[in-house]
Amino acid sequence: MQDLSTQDITGQLSDLWTELAPTVTEWGLNVLGGMAVLIAGLFVAKWVRRGIRKIFHRTHMDETLEKFITSLSYYLVLVVAAVAALGMMGVETASVLAMLGAAGLAVGLALQGALSNVAAGVMLLIFRPFGVGDFVDAGGTAGTVDSVGLFATTLNTPDNVRIVVPNSVLYGGIIKNFSFNDTRRNDMVFGISYEDDIGVAMETIKAVLEADSRVLSDPEYLVAVSELADSSVNLVVRPWCLASDYWALRFDLQRTLKEKLEAAGCSIPYPQQDVYVHKID
Repeated sequence: MQDLSTQDITGQLSDLWTELAPTVTEWGLNVLGGMAVLIAGLFVAKWVRRGIRKIFHRTHMDETLEKFITSLSYYLVLVVAAVAALGMMGVETASVLAMLGAAGLAVGLALQGALSNVAAGVMLLIFRPFGVGDFVDAGGTAGTVDSVGLFATTLNTPDNVRIVVPNSVLYGGIIKNFSFNDTRRNDMVFGISYEDDIGVAMETIKAVLEADSRVLSDPEYLVAVSELADSSVNLVVRPWCLASDYWALRFDLQRTLKEKLEAAGCSIPYPQQDVYVHKID
């Protein structure tokens, strides 16, 4: 009886294996194919990352943007390879894609503000309205750009205060880049008395500008009467200079022109009021 039972069990197992062999073989081949796709996807992801990195190095684009794009492309290829591998293993990929889409939507809604900063950071790094070291006025803050990240940009104010501004604030507003152009124009106004000689004042100002080597000859400076104000005749003075000389030239001209105008006999009036006191008996 025992031998018969063993033969029966062996026969049953043999029949079961005969029935399951095609399914197990097919499933095993699918698993091996899926694993092969995953391994191939890993190599392709690394190849894509290296290729994009080489392109960025040749074009000398921003390092932060390079890291973001290379990481994003690497994981996108891995996700595509994983979905393809699951499809080869017999998993319904439509449900997987639906789950990924729902998860992405939930994460996007939860991180809406952060993602807007990332999108703005990418746009700033691509279009480059300013670079590191530029002096800008953006987002209600003026300072020198210290770093441009994916979420925020760091500025150092002239009095050396560190300010971190979200990228969405910068990209969504007006950006003034004072360092972008090589030259800048100094706009100054000097008032002289109505009794002063306008010609003498203008010639004095022109002599000071001609004597300063920082004042550019092209574009040519401008000295003209801009306004007949309440208590003064206002002369506009607009010399051009290198951007690096802007503040030094402005500070020096403010003092030198005042001294030279006074030496030439011109007075610089200031608002004043006459008060008359009447004594009533």
